[in-house]
Amino acid sequence: MSTREPRPVACINHLRFNTDGLIPAITQDWLDGAVLMLAWMNRPSMVATFKTGQVHYWSRSRQELWHKGATSGHIQLLRGFRYDCDADALLLSVEQVGDVACHTGARGCFYETGANPTGGGPAALAPPADALSERAQQRLLVQPINPVQEPMAKLRQASEALTRQWQQPPGTDDVVCALTLLDALQDGLSARGIPWREVLRQARRSQLR
Repeated sequence: MSTREPRPVACINHLRFNTDGLIPAITQDWLDGAVLMLAWMNRPSMVATFKTGQVHYWSRSRQELWHKGATSGHIQLLRGFRYDCDADALLLSVEQVGDVACHTGARGCFYETGANPTGGGPAALAPPADALSERAQQRLLVQPINPVQEPMAKLRQASEALTRQWQQPPGTDDVVCALTLLDALQDGLSARGIPWREVLRQARRSQLR
């Protein structure tokens, strides 16, 4: 049985829309919180979103309801819906199907950093990753992991170090030992072909059952 909270349709009446009947919606990835895009919603788009569980926006250029991903297949499954203290901006948490939110093929729309804009596309933004994944990638560049024995040894050592630390009063070494254990765990999963993001995905899904 699903434990999802009922969609807060009644909150629409509390929102402050602009003179065009629109409200900005910031969309973020439900796994790592990455900002994917900024779009606009109106009352009909919110009702459609709550009813279907798939995000709908309002296209200002086409002046019509926009079912995100209906054509590309990169739909957004609504996982969280919040509005700010002034009730004039939205924050959506979504499961982005295909990990592509931008119409250029990039993971998200916010990838420009230099003086000259690029053409976007899949290479415009790195694949989904969190801080631990980036740490793991950097470690692998320095020293590849023996996929058979080394992950188990590192995991055992890190676990024992954290256990010893927790027998002492709390201190900064708690964080160091915990991070070492997480690194060792991720290295082991990577050696077995399991990305850290899949762990986050499964953890999130268990909350929705």
